[in-house]
Amino acid sequence: MNLARRAVAEGVGTAMLLAVVVGSGIMGERLAGGNTAIALLANALATGSGLIALILTFGPISGAQLNPIVTLSLAATKHFPWREVPTYVVAQVIGAILGVWAAHLMFGEPAFQLSVKARPGFALAWSEVIASFGLLMVILGGVRHRAEAIPYAVAAYIVGAYWFTASTSFANPAVTIARSLSNTFAGIRFADAPLFIAAQLVGAAAATLLFGWLVATPPKVQ
Repeated sequence: MNLARRAVAEGVGTAMLLAVVVGSGIMGERLAGGNTAIALLANALATGSGLIALILTFGPISGAQLNPIVTLSLAATKHFPWREVPTYVVAQVIGAILGVWAAHLMFGEPAFQLSVKARPGFALAWSEVIASFGLLMVILGGVRHRAEAIPYAVAAYIVGAYWFTASTSFANPAVTIARSLSNTFAGIRFADAPLFIAAQLVGAAAATLLFGWLVATPPKVQ
């Protein structure tokens, strides 16, 4: 399949992912009656369910990477060509922003927003390092040994990471940028987004280096 079609698939898939994340956040908050735990649970379960469906749908077309750190890591481990990385990343970011706008319009919110939801500090940034490390750990391990299980493994990890990380596991620079444009339950203040993205890159790089060593092909025994 040519690059243009795969890039469109990445864009549409990422847009749908953000529609799920932001839309379920809005719905959860509206129905939870002020109970943040219930809203987060609804958001996490919807995101996990959406991820399974989206990876199964777009995986055969584009690989359903839906995340710049995944694209960069797969390129670094020679599972994806470097020359296609910029196209994928641009498609993911544009798709993510369009998905946020689509979610806003579904719930009668203004399409164009800037988040004021503060997510500052070392603890949340460190959470993003761990969240991103774990996500790449699951993907890189799966690519090598259990590719057919990746949709379910990624979804299960993200649902869990919504709860065990203080940041609720963004683990995706395109998602972070797009969520800074949503002043809703899922939002992040624009000023906090760069630190999240830097932390995500650090976590992804650490996982890529570790798994590049762990799953390296061993030398043949003479």
